Order: sequence, then C-alpha cells, then structure tokens
Amino acid sequence: MRTDRPPVRPRSGRRPLPPLIFLLVLALAALGVWWYVLRQETQQVEREAEACASASEEAPPTTLDPASITLRVFNATDTAGLAQTVATDLKNRGFVVEEVANDTSGREVTGVGELRHGARGSDAAEYVRLFLPQAGDYLDTRATAVVDVVIGPEFTALASAEEVAAALAPATSAAADC
Repeated sequence: MRTDRPPVRPRSGRRPLPPLIFLLVLALAALGVWWYVLRQETQQVEREAEACASASEEAPPTTLDPASITLRVFNATDTAGLAQTVATDLKNRGFVVEEVANDTSGREVTGVGELRHGARGSDAAEYVRLFLPQAGDYLDTRATAVVDVVIGPEFTALASAEEVAAALAPATSAAADC
C-alpha cells in the first residue's frame, strides 16, 4: 500500500534572515516616526517661546507717559507747515515737542515717515510708533532719549486715540498669555 505522495522533507534549513530584515526595517520606520514627532514638539515649544519673547519685545511700553517723551518734529516733504501741524497735534496729546523744523539730515525718507533715536530712546520711539504707525526706524548714536519724528511724503494723519488704545490692548493681552 503505497501512496503517491513524496516523502516530507524536514525543514531544518529555514532562513530567518528575511523576517529579521523586515522587522529591522519596521523598527527603523517606527524610530523615524517618533524622532519626527518629538522634533516637531520641540520646535513647537521653541516657536511659542520665541512668540512670547517677541510679544514682550515688540509690545510698546504701556507705562510711558507722553509728558516724559521729548520729541523733535522734522518735515521731509514739500508740504509747507506740515511739521508744525504734526507738532501741535503731538503737543495736544501730551508730548513735549522741543524743536520743529525742516529735515536737514540729507537722509531720504520714504513712506509715512521715520523715527530717529538713540539706544536710550528705543522705548520712547516704540511708544511714539503707536501714533505714527508704519514709520521707519533709524537708530543713531545719540546719547539722549530724544526721538526725532520725521514726516515722510505718504503721511496723512497721526493715529487716532482709539487706534492707539486698540494697539495697546492686544499687545498687553498677548504678553499676558505667555
């Protein structure tokens, strides 16, 4: 009674290498995914810290009193009397205006204007920027805290009291979130 089936060979010669390679590739892929996730989390924490730092740096000082800021107003346009008009408006808002004149610096002023100041006047310049948004910034070597407000050719008007208050409100809330 013989069957036509061939005899069964023992499987002692199995090769474990292909499954091991597959498991190694799978482990490397899992490590890659975890590395990516952890790196993304680290970058998110760094972005939040940077945003908090920039919010605190960019936030204009809310404790400044306009009466403590000394300004010089210069006209860099062809419109006669513009510096005097702006100086009067700034005085009405409480600033101390030391000088009103045409700009004789020789610097080309573009846009709405420029705020020129030394290192000691940086906080005051940031506060004045609320009243003259989009003004350029020029840091010079002066030793005083006096800020020069140079009116440019695209100047139309100073920011209203409501716009200044609105600019101050989000800056304080953004810094408070950090």
